[in-house]
Amino acid sequence: MAVMIPLTPSARIERRDLPFWMDRVLEKLEKVRQSPDAHAVHDLRVALRRCRSLAAVMQEVDAHPAWEEMRRTGRKLFRVLGDLRDAQVQEAWVKQLAPEGDPVGVRLLDRVRSEEERLREAALRKAAKFDDKHWRHLAKVLAHRVRLVPPGSPAAGCLALERMEEARELHRRALRTERPKPWHKLRIGMKRFRYAVEGILPEQHAAWSEDLKRVQDLLGDVHDLDVLLELVREEAADDSTDHLGEWVERIEKERSARIDNYRQVTLGTTSLWNHWRLGLPSNGNLEIAVMERLRTTQRACDPHRRKTAQTARWAKAIFEAFQRAQCGPLFSDPKMLRVFEAATILHGIHPQESEQAQPREARKFLAKLPAPPEWTAEEWNLAGWAIRCHRGKEPKGNGGFAQLSAEQKKRVFLFAGMLRVARALRKIGAMPGKELRAELLPDVVKLYVPELPDAPEAELRLNDAKHLLERGLGKPLLFAPAKVEQKTLTPPEKKPLLVRAAAASD
Repeated sequence: MAVMIPLTPSARIERRDLPFWMDRVLEKLEKVRQSPDAHAVHDLRVALRRCRSLAAVMQEVDAHPAWEEMRRTGRKLFRVLGDLRDAQVQEAWVKQLAPEGDPVGVRLLDRVRSEEERLREAALRKAAKFDDKHWRHLAKVLAHRVRLVPPGSPAAGCLALERMEEARELHRRALRTERPKPWHKLRIGMKRFRYAVEGILPEQHAAWSEDLKRVQDLLGDVHDLDVLLELVREEAADDSTDHLGEWVERIEKERSARIDNYRQVTLGTTSLWNHWRLGLPSNGNLEIAVMERLRTTQRACDPHRRKTAQTARWAKAIFEAFQRAQCGPLFSDPKMLRVFEAATILHGIHPQESEQAQPREARKFLAKLPAPPEWTAEEWNLAGWAIRCHRGKEPKGNGGFAQLSAEQKKRVFLFAGMLRVARALRKIGAMPGKELRAELLPDVVKLYVPELPDAPEAELRLNDAKHLLERGLGKPLLFAPAKVEQKTLTPPEKKPLLVRAAAASD
């Protein structure tokens, strides 16, 4: 069972979901339009970032175009606000680190203030052009879509865990070097994790918010100091005095202090990373959370979930029948079972909101997403190819499919082939039951189907659907009606008339 981080009884859980932050954007936007001071700029940028971060999380499970539209609507304003905010922060750092009368500091202040004035005007222009009406429309649409991932649900835990694993990998890379770029990437990954937790795991955020903010502030300072160092080197490049060396020494001292502080709280047995991991799905609950995340995508993108569920039941029954018949090592591999289960859940999704299922677009949509926690990239790729090949023309040896190994292609044939046969059985009206079984013979595999319709159309459809599965099995596949045992009811023993009469009189 997953171990959840204990929350103190007094932990106050403040609900800050997507509607809250989208409303807050408009509220803070008015303040920036009136006076773009440092505090107003920061508040508006924070609100926009939280909206964009939550949209990025939701885009992993929901292909609705409104998510990308929301990010695109606020992108230009967000960027210019970021540049303005950086200039304001650089001004504060120069004031803090520059000795009185330092010529480099004076020139730096003049430079950042000039840049700040230019960026303030640009921010006001973008704020004036921001489409409030369209933003409100998107807020109404997305307030409904965001409910696909209920706060604190297994799917929410899975999505937050993905963000944490991404950030932790960036943490490992940053610790190997002192170069600015890996630390900047870690700062971005940490923000994404923090805002994901805030948006979809309110209980964990109530317990972790102070530590998350502390780590983010440390990484933010490291980034600001790296930017300041570049400005100093540009401004003091032609300075013949020792001012450049003094500035470099002061900046590196501040930067090293923050990196050391970060190491103290994120390394060892008391590492915050270990603390956060305890509050996210693990062990048996992790697999449940992964499948719930996939079902969330199905709810968001599959307009025919009933048909998909019927096909999925048939496909799982076929898989289990082949497993009992020991038709190959794949059917006894638990990792391959979860790959196939993912394919059964997602094979009906329509990422482009078209009337017809588009397996090609579905695979492309899934390929852009990170593999679920504890899945390999190969397993996630196999699920995508099984969905790609489960209907329509059979795959040819070109394009991305040609890059798969022979063993991977065989697995795709098996997964996609079982889905094709399952769809055919659903369409001919066969009913899945316990009587479905497979028999592995030297030259053929037989699949005994309960209530198999005896009609030419049904036979033709099954024969058309079985080609890929035969390529995966390496043998012909034959369908035969399953023998259903008829249970006969034994009538109650009749007692002699005199005995019955005596019993009635008693």
